[in-house]
Amino acid sequence: QNRRIDDALSSRVWGFVGDGEIDEPETLGAISLAAREKLDNLTWVVNCNLQRLDGPVRGNGKVIQELEAIFRGNGWNVIKVIWGGGWDELLEKDVDGVLLNKMNSTIDGEFQQYAIESGSFIREHFFGPDSRLRAMVEHLSDSELQNLPRGGHDYQKLYAAYAAAVETKGAPTVILAKTIKGWTLGNGFEGRNSTHQIKKMSPKQLIELRDRLHLQDVLPDSAFEGGLPPYVRPAPDSEIATYLLGRRTALDGPLPSRVVENRRPLVLPNDSVFTEFLQGSGTQAVSTTVAFTRLLRNLCRDPQVGSRIVPIIPDEARTFGMDAMFKELGIYSALGQNYEPVDHDLLLSYKESTDGQILEEGITEAGGLADWTAAATSYAHRGVAMIPFFTFYSMFGFQRVGDLIWAAADARARGFLMGATAGRTTLQGEGLQHNDGQSLVLSSVVPVCRSYDPTFAFETALIVRDGIHRMYPGGDATAGEDILYYITLYNENYQMPAMPTDEAGHSVAEGVVKGLYRSDLGPSNAGPRATILFSGAAHTEALKAQAELTEHYGVSAELWSATSYQQLRVEALEVDRWNSLHPEEQPRVPWVTSQLERSQGPIVAVTDFMRMVPDQVSRWSPRAWHSLGTDGFGRSDTRETLRHYFETDAPNIVLAVLNQLVADGTLVPAAISDAISRYNLATEGQVPWHG
Repeated sequence: QNRRIDDALSSRVWGFVGDGEIDEPETLGAISLAAREKLDNLTWVVNCNLQRLDGPVRGNGKVIQELEAIFRGNGWNVIKVIWGGGWDELLEKDVDGVLLNKMNSTIDGEFQQYAIESGSFIREHFFGPDSRLRAMVEHLSDSELQNLPRGGHDYQKLYAAYAAAVETKGAPTVILAKTIKGWTLGNGFEGRNSTHQIKKMSPKQLIELRDRLHLQDVLPDSAFEGGLPPYVRPAPDSEIATYLLGRRTALDGPLPSRVVENRRPLVLPNDSVFTEFLQGSGTQAVSTTVAFTRLLRNLCRDPQVGSRIVPIIPDEARTFGMDAMFKELGIYSALGQNYEPVDHDLLLSYKESTDGQILEEGITEAGGLADWTAAATSYAHRGVAMIPFFTFYSMFGFQRVGDLIWAAADARARGFLMGATAGRTTLQGEGLQHNDGQSLVLSSVVPVCRSYDPTFAFETALIVRDGIHRMYPGGDATAGEDILYYITLYNENYQMPAMPTDEAGHSVAEGVVKGLYRSDLGPSNAGPRATILFSGAAHTEALKAQAELTEHYGVSAELWSATSYQQLRVEALEVDRWNSLHPEEQPRVPWVTSQLERSQGPIVAVTDFMRMVPDQVSRWSPRAWHSLGTDGFGRSDTRETLRHYFETDAPNIVLAVLNQLVADGTLVPAAISDAISRYNLATEGQVPWHG
């Protein structure tokens, strides 16, 4: 709305949660944001039936009052719907406040008990101890006492609460509605701790439900004799049927469906946005994080798609070199900037504005992921496609908010998750908490997530371009794939090469996207051959190992860039499936197999992540395969020391290649002994993956 991309003033967001769910930190952890942003189009309805799955939410307390204090303290408008209309007469008589005091002093565990007991029990234990209360209800029968309604079951009071919420301006609203779990289902269900686990109703219980719903005229006892619950079918011309069909028509049909509309079509970015990265960095050493930041800036500047790009950062922009975008793009704030920042006189000063493009929610990956999910699903819920890029410490992404990423995938989100400072050994001195060697494992379990571990700037640019075109081919959201991307970014600087061509002069772009291409044919000497696969920051050690193998052992090793083992695996599984279902046709060959058949010698794959990342595709290797990775806890040290510790440095790559060449009879064991001595490799001691 504030950036004038779409008119959202008429939209409303409703959230329905249970009082048992409020103990999840994700439920209440960020509610103050809604008040700060003055989101008066947001309404939460909390179903306060006082029960979790196993027992009371606050048996010894009062959860509604607790929630009221929490929401009011965070700036929300609070509406309580506690007692139904049947209590109005009694409350009007309560001139001395005795009934109100009794309600306020009765704890939730007792209210749950009253929900399952008889009217006589309620008369004796709730009203009975105080003669004034007993006199107040002496005109009511036990049945009437038992049926005094909770507010959440009074449709008129709920309607009034909803209307008040819609009319509230300047703040979000929460409606705390008191209910009984299993209401109308009968004595065997209402308020029982076991309600959640009851899977089937007996004919007797079904008849009780019928009576509670006053359907005796519609369903006679004989309707329950078959053992199966009978259907209630309103007459086609009845008021009920007319209402139900009208509602279904308003909701676009009888079955839920996602209807994607191009209300505001997306225009794809010009290819010039990506072209500069195909040329390399020349003599300048840069990281893939810096290269991506420049790519993101190019996208935001693009006259076609720039306004639809959503940069999201959880208070780490300066770490990632993204602070240069603060002044140019602005940081979104509903309040603007009502102060002068301490760095106002600097070129790259901190700038907040009501139309800022960057979303910077502070130290909250969950909050950033919520922003990302909203933008990543806007193509469907608003018909206005956005392209969000959420950049975070890779260790604090899938490991910290994996459940929210799974939920976003389930919502068919489209966007990019960028795992910066990736790898177990690149982030020097940070230690166990920050050194990521497993995010590519965690991301691989999300069915619609395409996981990439690029080494070079041109790879990152090609992957992002491919992703945008897959999500919005020709700018058409209705024809796009419901996919999300996870792309690692490293903070290690090295010279970025230009995009190479293969031996036939063809572009390697297809291999970059599919997950594997040959980067370097290696020396042309006549000695033994080997193949080294690298990903991300492992490239530098692979390059050193290639030189060492040639100089000391006469081995010519070609280098291959594995941008995505996950995508190689997905494609190989699809090929296997096709082959198994077409036994009489020419078998297809997976990309990883067909490419490595062009190489020679044993295959060693090295990664800054766990060995299981490259091991995903080892079964499709045409020759012997050996993986090197960073299994185990992170350590706080230099890159050189860490890579030696995890056995992914050049000497250990050399050792792995020599071992494979000895195993296939190409070399003799003395070559291995020479390498152990030359590089002073420890032959005893604890292995790193034991922690």
